[in-house]
Amino acid sequence: MNVQALPMHRFIDHHGSPVGQLPAWADQSTLKGFYCDMVLARVYDNKAIALQRTGKLGTYPSHLGAEAIGIAVGRALKTDDVFIPYYRDMPAMWARGIAMEKNLQYWGGDERGSDFFFDDRHCRDLPFCVPIATQCTHAVGVASALKITGGHHAALVTCGDGATSKGDFLESINCAGSWNIPLVFVVNNNQWAISVPRRLQCAAEFLSDKAKGAGIPGITVDGNDVIAMYDAIVSSLDRARKGKGATLIEAVSYRLSDHTTADDASRYRSDDELRQAWEFEPIQRLKTYLTHQNYWSEQEEEQWHEHCHEMVEQSVEHYLNTPVQAPETAFDYLYESSDSELNDQREALINKAIRMQGADHG
Repeated sequence: MNVQALPMHRFIDHHGSPVGQLPAWADQSTLKGFYCDMVLARVYDNKAIALQRTGKLGTYPSHLGAEAIGIAVGRALKTDDVFIPYYRDMPAMWARGIAMEKNLQYWGGDERGSDFFFDDRHCRDLPFCVPIATQCTHAVGVASALKITGGHHAALVTCGDGATSKGDFLESINCAGSWNIPLVFVVNNNQWAISVPRRLQCAAEFLSDKAKGAGIPGITVDGNDVIAMYDAIVSSLDRARKGKGATLIEAVSYRLSDHTTADDASRYRSDDELRQAWEFEPIQRLKTYLTHQNYWSEQEEEQWHEHCHEMVEQSVEHYLNTPVQAPETAFDYLYESSDSELNDQREALINKAIRMQGADHG
């Protein structure tokens, strides 16, 4: 079954042609900004994989093919909203204003990669969540707090299609509906839950149908159309901020990469399927549209790619040259409070580090 043939919210098809009138907000400047963000995200992704392959980064989950979803999420959220991401969300975090070296630090095993801030202002976004669907329960708590405290803010949580089969997800959308909280669920339906294909995971035609049981609106969106994604997310967030409750957005995309750098997708999916999926990918789609509208030129393309590579290399240099933290900081981040036993262990670790430094200099 060709999932792209299913009815879904869409403004531009995979040929880069409009299928209807674009929203009033979709002007030249905004769409060029979306395109530039997506290209930067892909350049970064390629570099991160190269760093992992050369031992300078830990296991890394590529977001290849999901750029439209991430950029739409990041651009739609307001500063005081709360973003609860899953592990494939670097583009959204970048669009939120979080430096890309933070993402490198996280996958490099540095706890400081989860210390988010916008310029000099600390943000309320949660760190990456690697366990499947548990972030949805966290999002329910966050959105409940936003409702109680007021302020007309919203929370947005992301997950993959595999997460929708977990109890955490189903319980979360149920609570969101029952409690009428300001929460938007965005499901990246990239057709593969690691090695389990979408057709074997759920018999429903649309994952957005799961919203019906929770009593919340559900919408299926072309996840390769950044215009449709942004439009749906902005509308859902606005609805949430006005006290009208939660929404479930299913973003239909395709995972063009392995699940992570520890995976080999060629073991369970065909080359033909992958080649077909590339015809629907989001970046070329928007580029074609922009070019046809005379909004974008090859000269701009070359200049922007050069700029992206410079930005990524600067972030990588910053990441690689960041001094490592002292070993005892593991205690500082792991426990809310300490006791005498933990203090003794921490002191022992400090003394061991001092002895080892002395031996190195001796």
